[in-house]
Amino acid sequence: MNKKFIALAVAAAAFGTSAQAVELYNQDGSTFSVGGHVSVGVQDSEQDAAGVNSVSPRINFEATQDLGNGFTADAKGEWALNMLDGGDNSFTTRLGYIGVSHEEFGRVAVGTQWAPYYTAGGVADLPIAFANDFLYDNHGALGTGRADAMLAYTNAFDFGNAGAFNFGLGWQGANDIDNTNATLGTAGKYNVGQRAQVQLGYDVAGVGLNYAYTGGDITSTADVAVAVDDKATSHLVSAKYGTYGKGIYVAGVYAMNDYMNSYEGQKLDDTKAYEAILAYGLSNSLNLSVNYESVKYDGDKALTGAASGETIYATTAIQAEYDVTSRMRAYAGYEFDLQGTGEFKEDRDNMWMAGVRFFL
Repeated sequence: MNKKFIALAVAAAAFGTSAQAVELYNQDGSTFSVGGHVSVGVQDSEQDAAGVNSVSPRINFEATQDLGNGFTADAKGEWALNMLDGGDNSFTTRLGYIGVSHEEFGRVAVGTQWAPYYTAGGVADLPIAFANDFLYDNHGALGTGRADAMLAYTNAFDFGNAGAFNFGLGWQGANDIDNTNATLGTAGKYNVGQRAQVQLGYDVAGVGLNYAYTGGDITSTADVAVAVDDKATSHLVSAKYGTYGKGIYVAGVYAMNDYMNSYEGQKLDDTKAYEAILAYGLSNSLNLSVNYESVKYDGDKALTGAASGETIYATTAIQAEYDVTSRMRAYAGYEFDLQGTGEFKEDRDNMWMAGVRFFL
């Protein structure tokens, strides 16, 4: 059974983890496996009290079926686990799709899945404790992370020593965004039209270069300070070198966004987003990293002119991860709040986090 494109489809989700699953069944061209991970730890910050936390726990089920003639079908469901809040919803959907893959013809998948855009944008979204934020701003509707209800096609071509080329196409139907936050007293509701995206990548000699675009209509519906009837678009470029967790790894991401990022519920007409990571993985599995992220407002419509050119937020973090066993990873990190500028500047909120992740 050829699983090349199934592996390609889930590679984005496995960037910063030891992607593992327990195969429960493998017979007559059919497989069934269970995977995921759970994490528990403690965290503290300058603005909030210390407490127990859990970092993105999830459980997933995946089945594959050999269809013959080089085709393989796969289906996957993944749910976020609520490990700490008793009485609340225990599961919420992260992924749910069916795909068909072929060595030459590529892969088609339908459902909620990691978007092709994330293949380019997620190259620095790797550490457990502190990683990317801007990619996940309404990522389901906008298709920048786990894209809701997406039809996607991906393919890759290996040219041997000359490198490998990969690309992806994605389409989503209309959706809604509700940025209402009762705690902050902010709101922002939008209709998102049909969206399309494309991702291009080339890897050679350990270096990877990527480009991604996503775009579609966006219209405000209620409770927004400034009405919107425009395009929500993003052009993103990224580069990486090495393999995360094995020796040196360097990656950087730059995104030019219109109505992709939010501030207090309001979608912003023009932002620039930056992310970078430098990591080194030792042979004993200890992985050390430092990362940086910031988002800058460059618009003149959503907010007052005085806000243009100011940094909305900026952070940097130092982190360490260590494999206690093949299925258990300890992690710790400290994030420095570099603060926004101008009207975005708030009280500093440095924080730390430490815990253990157990891979199912």
